[in-house]
Amino acid sequence: MDWFLEPFALGFQQRALLGGLIAAVMASMVGVWLVLRGMSFFGDAFVHGVLPGIAAAVVLDFSPYLGAAIAAVFMVAGIEYVHRTTTLKEDTGIGLLFVGMLALGVVIISKSTSYSGSLTSILFGDAFGVTTADLVGQAVLAAVVVLGTLALYRPLLVLAFSPQKAQALGMRPKLVHALLLVLIAMAVIGSFQSVGTLLVFGLLVGPPATAALLSRTIPRMIVYSILIASASVWFGLVLSYHLGTAGSATMALVPITAFFVVLAATRLRRRVRAGLANRNGHSLSALLDPLEGSA
Repeated sequence: MDWFLEPFALGFQQRALLGGLIAAVMASMVGVWLVLRGMSFFGDAFVHGVLPGIAAAVVLDFSPYLGAAIAAVFMVAGIEYVHRTTTLKEDTGIGLLFVGMLALGVVIISKSTSYSGSLTSILFGDAFGVTTADLVGQAVLAAVVVLGTLALYRPLLVLAFSPQKAQALGMRPKLVHALLLVLIAMAVIGSFQSVGTLLVFGLLVGPPATAALLSRTIPRMIVYSILIASASVWFGLVLSYHLGTAGSATMALVPITAFFVVLAATRLRRRVRAGLANRNGHSLSALLDPLEGSA
């Protein structure tokens, strides 16, 4: 038991766990809709898109939350501009902004006197540097994300499966989509301190993707996603402590590893079931053949 509890004996370790858990809840809840709508590439680009804003906040010494929010607005506006003013598909604009915003963020942070330390902290997080003030800010954002996701549950559900039906039902799919982007932005902004702008994508997609393999209903998928993300944060920090690895990176790696483990297990279970079904079919056939012959 000490092996699991020892990593959280000190105050900064407990704050790292709490900050990671808050990030896990936010990211995994909005991540469900990213996975269901096939927006994983957009989510990855969006995570990179806030980097220039955070970098500018570090260099100019203002709130990183404000910087990330401004960068997110520019990211979405840029993607929409490319999509609406050209014949190119939306993923082209996403790819262009993906690289452009990441490069711009690195260029901005290179102006900092502590270039390497600031870049590492922004990209990969500083789980053990989370303060009480950071936790308060995270908690506020988490409350908005959770309540917003619950309030938009029905419109998001219909939009995920049929944008046309959402339009027909008067659910204003464009507005719902825009609100989903706001929730994603808030989850990313609230998670970068604990997990980092690059690694938060692991919590956005890993737990929901794993949950999709285990559940057949959306509510259950959301619950499983939150549980998997939370367990990944806790186990990631435990592994980080005992193995001496980076806390944020280990937290992000655990849910990705879990996805492939669950995927392999589900495929093995299907093969075993198929084998048993075939074997039972052959056994039944062997019993019926003599009866048919006597008839």
